Amino acid sequence: MNEKNMTFEKSMERLEQIVRAMERGDVPLDESLKLFTEGTELVRSCGKLLDDAELQVQKVVKGADGNPTYEDFADEG
Repeated sequence: MNEKNMTFEKSMERLEQIVRAMERGDVPLDESLKLFTEGTELVRSCGKLLDDAELQVQKVVKGADGNPTYEDFADEG
């Protein structure tokens, strides 16, 4: 499956598999380079998915009339 079509969860699962394989240290160099490349693409893809999700998050607040209103999520830190 192409990284662009993978869910966030599937991408993270694959990334964990790659990390475990590379940490074992028994992967040949050429395969390690392929895994590293795939891993960096997955990290980039997951970052984009998280950025897109953050844009969709809204904060629900009580309006002056007592009914809920929706505001764009903003970092309040």
